[in-house]
Amino acid sequence: MPDLTKIYLYRMTHVKNIQHILEHGITHIVSPNKNPDYVPIGDGRLINSRNNFRLPNRRTLGEYIPFYFGGRMPMLYVIQHGYNGVNIAGPHDIVYCITSIAAIEACGMEYIFTDGHAVDGLSSFYLSSDLENIENVVDFKAVNISNWIDEKDLDLKRRKEAEFLVLGDVPATAILGFIVYDDETKNQIMQLSGKEMKVIVRPNYYF
Repeated sequence: MPDLTKIYLYRMTHVKNIQHILEHGITHIVSPNKNPDYVPIGDGRLINSRNNFRLPNRRTLGEYIPFYFGGRMPMLYVIQHGYNGVNIAGPHDIVYCITSIAAIEACGMEYIFTDGHAVDGLSSFYLSSDLENIENVVDFKAVNISNWIDEKDLDLKRRKEAEFLVLGDVPATAILGFIVYDDETKNQIMQLSGKEMKVIVRPNYYF
């Protein structure tokens, strides 16, 4: 079994959502603890399509909170540049919420994971019983690559966007820390938390 404490999970969100996350965790849109002032980022059309995407277990993707296995994903590039009609968000406004598979397991939450972008027809879905084989299922080399455009590997982008999908709200206790673009955003989060939080500045996680 791989060391699940070292397989980190990344969830991008707007910095304006951090206060609510610190208090309630990462909440689902239908949760009793949902954020009434939630600031969305990302492609709204893709989000809507995920809400209707039926999984092998008969649930929809929209019932899960998605995480990536790494940073600097193609969707972040879209968000920072405003492609596909997406509203632009600068790097200082985007925060990575970090947890791990071990932290999710400790909360007893149900989850599935994929070997590529969840709505891609080439991607497969895996259960918790497949976890011991995750290092063979998820292409971590692809996940961590900076440039996903490769004429010799047209499947690279799909594999880079492998997902870990958690059913229901992710409690604040499962959040290990945050990755931010600069010290200004770090200080903002530290002030919001009112306590010592692990906030790491990593400008190379952005475009």
